[in-house]
Amino acid sequence: MRRSALAVLSLSLGGLATAQTDAPVRYDVSFPNAVHHEALITLELRDLEAGPLTVQMSRSSPGRYAIHEFAKNVYEVVAQTPAGRPLDVVQTDPYSWQIIGHSGAVDLAYKLYADRADGTYSQIDLTHAHLNAPATFMWARGLEDRAVEINFDPAGEDWRVATQLFATSDPLSFTAPDLQYFMDSPVELSAFDLREWQIGEGDSAQKIRLALHHDGTEEDLDLYTEKAKRVVAEQIKLFGEAPRFDGGTYTFIADYLPHVSGDGMEHRNSTILTSSASLLEADFGQLGTLSHEFIHAWNVERLRPADLEPFDFTDANPSHYLWFAEGFTSYYGPLTIRRAGEQSVEGYVSRLGGTLSRILNAPGRDIRSPRDMSLRAPFVDAAAAIDPTNNANTFVSYYPYGAMVALALDLSLRGQFDDVTLDDYMRHLWQRYGRSQTPYSQDNLHEALAEVTGDEGFADHFFGTYIETGALPDFVPLLAQAGLVLQRANPVGAWIGNPQYESEGRSVSISSNTLRGTPLYVAGLDRGDEIVRVGRYKIDSADDIARAIGRHTPGDEVEIAYVQRGTGRTATLVLGHDPALELVIDAAATPGQSAFRDNWLGSSD
Repeated sequence: MRRSALAVLSLSLGGLATAQTDAPVRYDVSFPNAVHHEALITLELRDLEAGPLTVQMSRSSPGRYAIHEFAKNVYEVVAQTPAGRPLDVVQTDPYSWQIIGHSGAVDLAYKLYADRADGTYSQIDLTHAHLNAPATFMWARGLEDRAVEINFDPAGEDWRVATQLFATSDPLSFTAPDLQYFMDSPVELSAFDLREWQIGEGDSAQKIRLALHHDGTEEDLDLYTEKAKRVVAEQIKLFGEAPRFDGGTYTFIADYLPHVSGDGMEHRNSTILTSSASLLEADFGQLGTLSHEFIHAWNVERLRPADLEPFDFTDANPSHYLWFAEGFTSYYGPLTIRRAGEQSVEGYVSRLGGTLSRILNAPGRDIRSPRDMSLRAPFVDAAAAIDPTNNANTFVSYYPYGAMVALALDLSLRGQFDDVTLDDYMRHLWQRYGRSQTPYSQDNLHEALAEVTGDEGFADHFFGTYIETGALPDFVPLLAQAGLVLQRANPVGAWIGNPQYESEGRSVSISSNTLRGTPLYVAGLDRGDEIVRVGRYKIDSADDIARAIGRHTPGDEVEIAYVQRGTGRTATLVLGHDPALELVIDAAATPGQSAFRDNWLGSSD
């Protein structure tokens, strides 16, 4: 039955509550209109100071660095006293509401529309309620330090709750110590499948839970669980110990269903994993996101950048250190999968080569360093904008960029120092800053590298060259230590760049920015230009372009005819070599090179 927010207040929150000092903030969540993606949320606030009370929706979410306007999906906001007297609710800005005339106690209710399941947003339907807290819950200013209680009324009789919130004797009721923890705690209500296993022994014993809402088989989940166990164990070896999870439990909350969106989002004692593909369809490829996010239990959640503390739910949360927080995590995600035996050496090397090729050939490195790229997060981290950008030429994602900086550091350490690797650096940082949860600065990262190597000059060079500028080392000799060869992926044939094309009938247009330095860019072509002719060949499709260029060799000059914003133009294309690189295993690697590779890519036992 559909109910208004005011009706629910009158039915369920009537009666004067007993006052107590700093009474907990109490939420009740139900789903009377789940079929239309609505939740009904009530909020009980007590022991309030005199004067107007302001409640608001967040504009950012832990693990995200950009603004997200969650208030857009909130409506029918009403309030009353515990005795049922209506209170005036005045919306003061797009994100906030003022409640006027209360006498120290307010019962508030609102409706939420939610239909995107990923790490940032929420989704409600008859299959589940997937709730990211900042996208779901209003909160009251001035009450951020109060404890939180929350009760759920599921839409399905077989729904259970998966969350890092603290359990009570009621399986549908949970608590949080304060707003920061509450907002960092996603919730999944559904008929999910659950697997659990123990890590550690004795006083160090803790529990890992995998709560999976999916349409696959029990056998699929069992196999995925075994893969996850091996990756989790390998990452614990990397850092030397598991974090101490609050409550002794860490929860993977996974939704692998056609109607969800692919994502992964770390939280203090849990992570959200979403994919529109099933485990079988993806050939268990979701393990990559699981691996990345679990490393965040150390790197980001406890080994934490100083400029992310405290997290601000009202604004973007930029950081100078995403090259390390996200980039080094991106390096270790695939590496620990390889070390756990869940990917072949050949597969790992091939993937690594593709990432390295993209970063070495990225024009944005000429403009911004890894540190500078990190500050672009509020503009690119799932941020929404309608105007075009030139990011293809000016931005390099701090995820793969930082990962290749980590690769450079790891190979350099292994080559220049006895028994010092990037693993040692990460463990040193964990012991120094992560275990105590002392937020770090770049000076701290710099000092730690000098300490673990015993070489201040090495640390100075690494940070001064590879973090403060866009430079990268010569990877050919670094990779040769491991018997790996970095070579051209397409050594023959002419090349004009790798733009995306859009075809409509016999019209072929460039649909992406052309990249600086490519023949198309130098000739003056850009996004939106329609290519009419290349040399003597009329162009009716993207394949026609490839065939026309394929008749030439690098260095040839070819006339290109195109239409640019309604004006026909011609230009001379000077064809080049494809700069794409690949990484292969040298069949003639020496025993020393093979041993280096085994020590790097093998288990850290």
